[in-house]
Amino acid sequence: MTPFQIIARLNAARIHHSITSIRDDAIMIDAAPPGERWEIEVFEDGHVEIERYRSNGEIADEAALAELFAGFPDAS
Repeated sequence: MTPFQIIARLNAARIHHSITSIRDDAIMIDAAPPGERWEIEVFEDGHVEIERYRSNGEIADEAALAELFAGFPDAS
């Protein structure tokens, strides 16, 4: 599936998405359906890789930020 076909399907499903790139040989479409995040990478050779993240439904407050940043000491 081409990036244009993927974007057309996301638009038709009214799923918010953005396009970025973190590799020289691929573009990434970040999609955000309710309760999930999808990282869809379309590579120069045409193959597609997808990582899917699902929410456990728990909502944290601002105090969780300290825990999130604890693993990244340079993020002070």
